[in-house]
Amino acid sequence: MHRPLSLAPEWFTADDSALNVAFVYPMQGPAGIFGPACEACARLAAEEINRAGGVLGKELRLLEVDGGADPQEVAEHVEALVATGAVQGVTGWHISSVRQAVAPRVAHLVPYVYTALYEGGERTDGVFMTSETPDWQLLPAMRLLADTRRVRRWFVVGNNYVWPRSTARAARRYARACGGGRVCGEAYLPLGAEDFRDVLRRIEHADADGVLMLLVGSDAVRFNRAFAASGLDRRCLRLSTLMDENMLMASGPEATGDLFSTAGFFASLANQDTLDFHGQYADRFGIEAPAPGSLGESCYEGVLLLASLIERARTLDVSAISAAAETVSYEGPRGLLHLRDRHVRQRIYLAEADGLDFNVLAQLRAPHDLV
Repeated sequence: MHRPLSLAPEWFTADDSALNVAFVYPMQGPAGIFGPACEACARLAAEEINRAGGVLGKELRLLEVDGGADPQEVAEHVEALVATGAVQGVTGWHISSVRQAVAPRVAHLVPYVYTALYEGGERTDGVFMTSETPDWQLLPAMRLLADTRRVRRWFVVGNNYVWPRSTARAARRYARACGGGRVCGEAYLPLGAEDFRDVLRRIEHADADGVLMLLVGSDAVRFNRAFAASGLDRRCLRLSTLMDENMLMASGPEATGDLFSTAGFFASLANQDTLDFHGQYADRFGIEAPAPGSLGESCYEGVLLLASLIERARTLDVSAISAAAETVSYEGPRGLLHLRDRHVRQRIYLAEADGLDFNVLAQLRAPHDLV
């Protein structure tokens, strides 16, 4: 089992010739299923930045920290790395419980780029977000499915922590706004859940049209298998805001029928930015590398944004970085992106699972266009 590092390696001590970054991503637990893709994508970004001259003329180095461990333990380790000067920035994909533990300890000291889709509302100074929030991701997806599939009755299945519960509160509002629908049931399970029999019975009795899946990693995989084995996939679609190609492959093609996902990146997008990224990724890691889906790719975005923020401000001072953030832009697999209110604004898509891949159906409308 991987554990967060309690001490930085010798070469991660304070060093004026390098910019050291704590890269916090899941090496264990339910999210560990896409941890290898997170690591590969972040490494690719760091190598590209260093070939181009680094950040402020310094080599960018990543110190890996296991974000799949207990949130308070992760926070203590990251805080120690910052306090000793071993790292000058933080980025990575980790669940909201980890972010909420880490941010108050370090965000005022070093820039912190959070790459996971999340529930929205993060306002801590020094924290910058690259990924999706429910108003841009979930609301337009629910609206489109209400219009095209007549989904009116939603059942929410999530893990029992802040992201699923906060997103479910938003989903109740969104369902009402989408043709007078409603959330007809909710169930929350601990991370690492394996028994879904009671939840499946509740979904069937609620006569739901759609299931909103707010489950992390391997929990979602096990739910997909149980859902299909119960036959509910023949009467009820599923929508997930956290589902990538690695999770599809683990679920198996027989468990992905009528399964939809919404995200800012899918490996099957055929635009030039995505194709260029796939070429670079394949050249670096080969065809046997983990699929760089939206969750892993977000870590590529996080490294790019962190470098762009520091380069734009020309300093590591968090206040100066925050002051310059609205003028920052960078170009990556999701296109040319800008920050607004410390969140990256980007195109969001709805895709349907097609066996072990995603078929992108539509670019979703921005929330202000849905009023």
